Amino acid sequence: MNGSAQRPEDEGPTHSASLLSFSDADGSEELHEDHVGDYSTRFDELMSDGEGGDSLQDDEDEEDEQEGFLYEGVDAEPAGGYREQLRDVLGGEHEDDSDEPESSQALLKAVAENERFAATIADEAVVRVTLFASLFNDRYFHQRHETISVQSRSGSPHSHNGFLSPPTASHSGSLSPLNATRPFLHPTVSRLRSTTPQISRSTSVGSLDLPNDAPEAASATQSHFSELSHNTTGAHGSTRVSSGKEGEGREVFRWTELRTIGDYLYGNAAASVKAAAVLGTSDIGSPTVLAANGLICVGTDAGRILVSDFKQNIVCVCGEDSQLGAVTALALSFDHTFVAAGYAMGYIQLFNIKNPKLPARFVAPTSLAAVASGRQEGHLLGSRIVSVGFVAGRHTAIVSADETGLAFYHSLGKVLFVEASDILRILGKYPDESATDTVPTPTAAVPTPYQATFRRRRQRKVNTILAMAPLPLGTSPHPTDSYNLIALLTPAKLVIVGLRPTPRTWYRRHRESPDELSAKSRFKGALAWYPSVTSGEKDQVSSPSLKSNGHPSQSMAPVLVYSWGNTLHLIHVFETKVMERSKNSRTGKVTTTEAGRIVFEEGGKWNTDSDVLMVQWLNLNQVLVLTLTTLEVYDVRTLKLVDRVLFDAWSLVSPVLSHTTNGSISYSDAVTEVAHAIRVYKGKIFCLGQHSLSVGTLLTWADRILMFVSEGDFLNAINLTLTYYTGEARGNRNGLPDKPEETRVVIGDKLRELMIASASYAFAEERLTDSTHITPDGRGVDRTDLFEGLVASCARACIALDDFDFLFEDLYQYYFDNGISRMFLLQLEPFILDNSIHQVPPRVTQQLITLHAEDYRPDLVERVIWHIDPDCLDINQAITLCQSYRLYDALIYVYTRAMKDYVSPVVELLGLIRKINQQRRARITGSPTVASFGGDAILEADVLNAYKIYPYLANMMTGLTYPSEQPLPEEEALRAKNDVYSFLFYGRSSVWPIGEGGKLVLTADDENGEEPTYPYTRLLLRFDAESFLHTLDIAFEDSFLNDESRSVNRLIITKVLFEILSTSPLSPSDTTFVNIFIARNVPKYPQFIQMTPSALQGILIGLAESDDEDTREDRQLAAEYLLSAYTPHESDHILSLFEQAGFYRILRSWFRQEQQWVPLIHTFLRDPDYPAHEVFSSVEHVISTVSRAHKGTLPLELLSAIEESLPRLLQIDISRTASLLDRRIPDLHEDALSALGPESTDDRFTYLRFLLGSPQSTEDAADSGEYLRKGGPSSHVPPPLRLEYLSLLCQQDPSHVSHELDYLPSDFLEEEQVLKTCEEHTVYDAVIWSLDRRGNPTASISKAASLNKSLSADLVHSLKAESGLEPHRLEDLLSSLQTVGRAAVAVCRERSLVVHSEVPADNLWFTVLECQIAAVHKVSACCSHEASSSAVKAAVPGASVSSSVEMERKALQTLRSLVQTTFTSLMSASSSNAPHAVSFPHLFKRLVSGAAATGQGAVYDEFRVILTGMLESYRSDGDLLGITRHILDRDFFEVVEECTKEHVRGWGPATGGLSVCWGCRKPLSVPEQSLVGTVDVKGKGVAVDDRRRQDEDVDKEEAETKFVISRTGAIYHVGCLPSDFSGHAHYVR
Repeated sequence: MNGSAQRPEDEGPTHSASLLSFSDADGSEELHEDHVGDYSTRFDELMSDGEGGDSLQDDEDEEDEQEGFLYEGVDAEPAGGYREQLRDVLGGEHEDDSDEPESSQALLKAVAENERFAATIADEAVVRVTLFASLFNDRYFHQRHETISVQSRSGSPHSHNGFLSPPTASHSGSLSPLNATRPFLHPTVSRLRSTTPQISRSTSVGSLDLPNDAPEAASATQSHFSELSHNTTGAHGSTRVSSGKEGEGREVFRWTELRTIGDYLYGNAAASVKAAAVLGTSDIGSPTVLAANGLICVGTDAGRILVSDFKQNIVCVCGEDSQLGAVTALALSFDHTFVAAGYAMGYIQLFNIKNPKLPARFVAPTSLAAVASGRQEGHLLGSRIVSVGFVAGRHTAIVSADETGLAFYHSLGKVLFVEASDILRILGKYPDESATDTVPTPTAAVPTPYQATFRRRRQRKVNTILAMAPLPLGTSPHPTDSYNLIALLTPAKLVIVGLRPTPRTWYRRHRESPDELSAKSRFKGALAWYPSVTSGEKDQVSSPSLKSNGHPSQSMAPVLVYSWGNTLHLIHVFETKVMERSKNSRTGKVTTTEAGRIVFEEGGKWNTDSDVLMVQWLNLNQVLVLTLTTLEVYDVRTLKLVDRVLFDAWSLVSPVLSHTTNGSISYSDAVTEVAHAIRVYKGKIFCLGQHSLSVGTLLTWADRILMFVSEGDFLNAINLTLTYYTGEARGNRNGLPDKPEETRVVIGDKLRELMIASASYAFAEERLTDSTHITPDGRGVDRTDLFEGLVASCARACIALDDFDFLFEDLYQYYFDNGISRMFLLQLEPFILDNSIHQVPPRVTQQLITLHAEDYRPDLVERVIWHIDPDCLDINQAITLCQSYRLYDALIYVYTRAMKDYVSPVVELLGLIRKINQQRRARITGSPTVASFGGDAILEADVLNAYKIYPYLANMMTGLTYPSEQPLPEEEALRAKNDVYSFLFYGRSSVWPIGEGGKLVLTADDENGEEPTYPYTRLLLRFDAESFLHTLDIAFEDSFLNDESRSVNRLIITKVLFEILSTSPLSPSDTTFVNIFIARNVPKYPQFIQMTPSALQGILIGLAESDDEDTREDRQLAAEYLLSAYTPHESDHILSLFEQAGFYRILRSWFRQEQQWVPLIHTFLRDPDYPAHEVFSSVEHVISTVSRAHKGTLPLELLSAIEESLPRLLQIDISRTASLLDRRIPDLHEDALSALGPESTDDRFTYLRFLLGSPQSTEDAADSGEYLRKGGPSSHVPPPLRLEYLSLLCQQDPSHVSHELDYLPSDFLEEEQVLKTCEEHTVYDAVIWSLDRRGNPTASISKAASLNKSLSADLVHSLKAESGLEPHRLEDLLSSLQTVGRAAVAVCRERSLVVHSEVPADNLWFTVLECQIAAVHKVSACCSHEASSSAVKAAVPGASVSSSVEMERKALQTLRSLVQTTFTSLMSASSSNAPHAVSFPHLFKRLVSGAAATGQGAVYDEFRVILTGMLESYRSDGDLLGITRHILDRDFFEVVEECTKEHVRGWGPATGGLSVCWGCRKPLSVPEQSLVGTVDVKGKGVAVDDRRRQDEDVDKEEAETKFVISRTGAIYHVGCLPSDFSGHAHYVR
């Protein structure tokens, strides 16, 4: 039953927390009635049954059932109370007398032993576990895990059946390193610079700056008090435990395998035979469906039903020699006395558990003929029953649904001992009357033997019933119970039907756009009811379904959850009363009566990641959802996911998997029809798998905590409890209050008790000496991790609770008394450093500081001091240590926070600065006192410490603490500012501390030196002016200085600086920074700082006259600030100074404002910091502005300035200069090229290519970083420069001359000049192309022949020369010949494609080939015989060849190859489909005839060599293609062969071995030969051998030794095959 529970009056007594049990109440304890609806009471309510009332009803009383039935909530027999089951785990003090059988006691003891601590923990540890268990014995910790008692052996919690969650895992981690602080500022970086990086004002080197919101730097490590696991210790022995977030492997469900029942159902032949002998029945069969509410009922494919109680005692097996087929639907009555079963052939049987052999009621299927005649209603024969259920509390009132979409209500009563059944169709339509049955209609008395006859697979229809469920009875009566509601779900709609008082449809909802869904998702649906229960206060607030219905005690209305595809919906059901008027037809009187109406309220919807296969109620607030790959839990109040685990739905049993053997159901649909394999009863999840039957529980928050406690892992128990306290815990939170403050109250008490108990156990005297410190082999065990983790866990818990009494009083005393206080202090320190713990008792603080001092770690002493509240410090100890180790950060903290003294740190650091200055002076002068100051290392350390005065002053002047930079209280901040300003800017030396014992604070390097005015300001300026002025710049932003009545304000400070600047000889760098400071702050605070113009003039001049190039930009920015508030006189002098100083940004603003364009252009070009790409845009903007002002003309002085600036512009970017001039001043192109000089050919070519080159050439240049031009060639370039561009193009990029000439307009260059220039630079292809471009291909080819002739003549002359031919000269000549040949062939090919050409293409090809062959002949004639023969025949291997012969051979090979290429191109042109294609035979005949006419006999040899080479090339290509085809054919054959072998391999049986035939249920005899199957290409089964078709008369022996295996795993003897199976399967030997 989904979520069914007992009535309150029948509830059994509640128990204290149990481990995992379905046992009933033993009546030993009282019910906690004051906590109705909370975790403990509801858990008892759902998990305990009463013992009163009759458990079974006799058949004679069934007539009275029409008058109503009161469900008394009686389940199976009690299995013992909670205490009896857990006495071994909780210790002897929890034991009491029990009359439980010895076998059960032994089994329970075995279960308890599995859940004990490790074997090394002695009995004393069990007592400690008992202490922890007692902590949770209240309303929220009243129940623990329950365990099903098994008679054979306890199932492991980590079974391999696919149902179990992975074990809990924790992630260990170590404390992340703290961020070390940096010096206050870099010597060259401050707010006075032109660019100021955002650097936080840090404190000191080696100190640690930890903000209050620093992230937690550690994670939890799994810590056990037992030796099950051990922690790892981080660096320096520090171990931090995380907030308790568990890893992805945390346990969500606790599963237990029911092995005793499983032995009867799966594979254990001995147990099955024994059960059959005891029960007097034959083989039970394989499981198909499950029902579990009060009893565990499992239907099988043999038509039997195994019934067991929760102790796994077999109650009975229903059905005897039944041949109705597999059980496909199952239901148990609400009083656990009757079982209803639906079968694959449409039969329905009702069994009384007291008399299980024969059915108490039998419903046979009918036929269409009987339906048409009106004689009978019911399921048709062969229609598989998909759902069956009991209506309300009656035994003989059931509803059923089949696969065809028909649903019926059956009232199976008796009148005078004669069955008087009444069947009412509530949904669906019968099929067409033309359908015929294949099996005779059975009678009620004698059912027809089952035959494997199934209907052929057909398309699933929208009227298919996906799920059906009647509304069950709840723990509280509800008005809706009287309506007998039935919910039915189809792919298209949800229908809720009421059977009382008269059958009617109360609710119908159609699915939204079902046609748009996929075929699979369209037929996926599930539903489940949660009945009415008594509502508690918490439920009244959280549930929208609460309706009073006029009853004194409120109850929760029933809720229906249903799903379509991956969407789940909620519907709340309740009743409303309306007044109806009715008129008596006989008397005419109108009466008003109250009538009930069912109201349905939608409660929301949500989506899952994939289609829902099953949905069940876990409890009032949570539903369990099964998808194909996950098992998920959702909270119906928030409609959000609570938890999920991976779960293979295919591992569950499907009742229709065998139907795939004949194709009546597709395999994909069959394996996902697993809704009958999972049932939830009282929070327990029963799973019917293919290999085991298991039960699981969703772990609650209390379960998860107690799981750690029971295992002895108290540290993780504390961490997990802490996550629930902070609201960070993942997973199930059911049972906790909804309000966070209420949750913290509940969890906070448990957290305190856990810490107290953990510390008490860890330091217990008996545990410190027991076996937990010794391994079984006698070695000692290191328990450091245990004690370190305890401190970290308790510290985190105390921080969350904001209660540190336990941490510093009780827990510290434990560590101190046992001599391990050092461990406590080291674990406590990280929490102090991250400001999680600020208030530490003085005795603990003193011990921690002493610990680091004894370890000679002054850096650790310092960081501890300034992270602890000053009221907790021992001031004398802190000051003494800080002065001894020079811990200035900590010393400043003690002075300022503990003593409220803000001047003493300044005095200390001023003294250090004075000491450093004295040391530096002693080194410069060579004074003998230099040795007294120490070495360079000490000096460097002192310098770093001295620099701390600047961040300290910045913090004090802005009201912040040092070094944490937290705001000071207003009164403290005011006092700190007054003290620091008064001391620092006092006109003479001061005595500190004021009063007796004070000393004069001196600044002079000499002990008796004269003290200047404002000594401390001067000293800080002299030590580092930039850092001090940076500090003042920060201080100036504080509103404290706004009060001009104070003794120190911005004006006073500025005057002091100005006085120091004018009276004290500061260094040039210091003077510069003082000027920058004043110049930037005067315009920033004009109302507070007012200075004379002469003073400001002097500052401006001082900024310009400084020769420090490093501060040029800083000085320029300061001058800009000052000029914004002050206009200088003598502007010409100032401008000249600015120009000398390089203040070009100021000059640009000035010249632009005064419209001095020539000087403005000069600033663009002379400024080294001005971006190069902006130079040209700025100059162009100036030109455009001046041009508009002068009506399109430019003044001569501007033109002269630009002309003078051309070298600089060209130096910046040649392409951008060309672009600028071409757009604005094209007349300066020649001047620009002149500026480049005649020798700079590369630069000149770059300039001209930008103006005249094609886009492709400019893009190639842009890839190298040059500027890209848009548009065509420039028309502003004069002709001489155009010709120069062509000449440079021939030199720089000869391969692209033709392309570039094609890009230029035809009239852009004179043709004769083009030909002349190209020929001069030996760019012959451009010459040939140009002639053809003019439309004269004959001249083009003639020129090619002429060039070929002259080049071949030069080659012959060079080969004959006595001095020999240089290799590079040979390469040049051959390259030229190849270029000419390719260009000529290109002309011929292009002309061959012309349809109507004035010049025949044959003549062109003939001229080219004739000149090329003549060239070969000439060269061959002049070559030596060795070269000519070696060109024809392969040279002898190893023979030496002279260089001249090698060059002659290379020349011949190149020329012959050129002729072959030409012939190949000719053949390509002659083989085209053009109407005027060139005739290769005709042309070849002309060549041969021409050679014969000239008397050149050797030409025939050349033809033979050329044609032989062509044929060899073609032959090589043909061989390569043949090899490729052969390789492909062989590989393809191997792939097909392998695929065929895999195809015929077949499948194995579903049971994993050959055991039982699915037809006759007899064992299979396995032959010695291996199984061989042939796979059907359609994938519908295993193919039968052709011999099976030829010989249909299979003898009996063959029928028993040969069998068939389907793709679904079904296995049959050949003789047992269904009649319609042979056409879709193949014979297997």
